[in-house]
Amino acid sequence: MADKPVRADKATAVAELTEHFRASAATLLTEYRGLTVAQLKELRRSMGSATTYSVAKNTLAKRAAAGAGISGLDALFTGPTALAFVTGDPVEAAKGLRDFAKAHPLLVIKGGVYEGRAMSAEDVRKLADLESRDVLLAKLAGAMKANLSKAAATFQAPLTQAVRLVAALQDKRTGDSGTAA
Repeated sequence: MADKPVRADKATAVAELTEHFRASAATLLTEYRGLTVAQLKELRRSMGSATTYSVAKNTLAKRAAAGAGISGLDALFTGPTALAFVTGDPVEAAKGLRDFAKAHPLLVIKGGVYEGRAMSAEDVRKLADLESRDVLLAKLAGAMKANLSKAAATFQAPLTQAVRLVAALQDKRTGDSGTAA
């Protein structure tokens, strides 16, 4: 039996979701059953401004993921599903989801996709445990600065020793010429 033709509004929805999947650094899937509108608004804020959180029909989301070349998510598209499309730092969004889920147990993190690979709910929790990109970059810069300071001291040490040697030789020479006279 052939697939039913897709209505224009559904085709538009699939195209929009496909574009979101392609443009996102990560996509996190949740089940939002039982959350109020106010809680959903709070959740959107907690994930940061670079994350778009929207409810989607499972069949349309499956088609969009397949259209974007993403596989391994089909099992996650059950029950009421909302998608968090992250265009910024995925760690920040994952932390927001994790913290919100701790405060509101009705939110269930199902999994997601990061860098083209499917992630389990546990993988999302691990992602949330990482430090943010800005913190990691700051640590890297600090480590590089410390290593440069060590290198400068290492390069400067032979020069300092050479100056001391020349000064000692000069003192010895001055001392030798003073006793010989």
